[in-house]
Amino acid sequence: MTSAVERAIDAARAEGRIAFVGYLPAGYPDVPTSIDAAVALAEAGADVIELGPPYSDPVMDGPVIQEATNAVLESGFRTRDLFEVVRGVTARTDVPVLVMTYWNLVVQYGIDRYADDLAAAGGAGLITPDITPDAADEWIAASERTGLDRVFLAAPTSTDERLDMIRDASRGFVYTVSTMGITGERAELDKAARTLVARLRERGVTRACVGIGVSTPEHVAGIAEYADGAIVGTALVRALRDGGVAGLSEVARALVAGTSR
Repeated sequence: MTSAVERAIDAARAEGRIAFVGYLPAGYPDVPTSIDAAVALAEAGADVIELGPPYSDPVMDGPVIQEATNAVLESGFRTRDLFEVVRGVTARTDVPVLVMTYWNLVVQYGIDRYADDLAAAGGAGLITPDITPDAADEWIAASERTGLDRVFLAAPTSTDERLDMIRDASRGFVYTVSTMGITGERAELDKAARTLVARLRERGVTRACVGIGVSTPEHVAGIAEYADGAIVGTALVRALRDGGVAGLSEVARALVAGTSR
């Protein structure tokens, strides 16, 4: 059975476009505004919402996202507050909500408890940037039990064997890393993304979404030539920081306009 995220990607494809996946930090700049921002993202045309809880050592995040998540962390935000945000968003939109989290936060909370609370809040699943499928047996079991998606990352450096493992373990989509390093905007997206998606296609992956450094409608339009979705974070977080929810909506609409094939 296809998941809500898979159905969203397939629905976008049926409309002749790629899916738009938008990332925002959970709880930024405060809990009520972060719920409003995620709903605004959905209303601007996002197909999937990605919420990131703050973490003290965000190895993958660029400076704009780090600045936002540090502010959330300093406000006293805890994992239980994440589920309040997810619940607030899913009560107001049918757009599926994934949580992108560093694995230590899940382990600290309790893997089964985390899965249960995320599912109860209406969440669609987890994107786990710092755990690989071969180390994720407990999470795979918990997600099978609760019906949550598990989105693993494929990198340009991944071996064919590793890509097969990611393909078999992922549900929702495969998060295709466009360039090695931290998130943030790039003047030109890495050519490695096209090569990596082609390798995933050869291995039977039907839903590959490209992220890391995707920041302009032109980037999104380029991804529409070869992938199934574009993932944008930094550009949206900056828009929310600088222009509030209205500014975020404006930038999101411009980015979504790039999804047509």
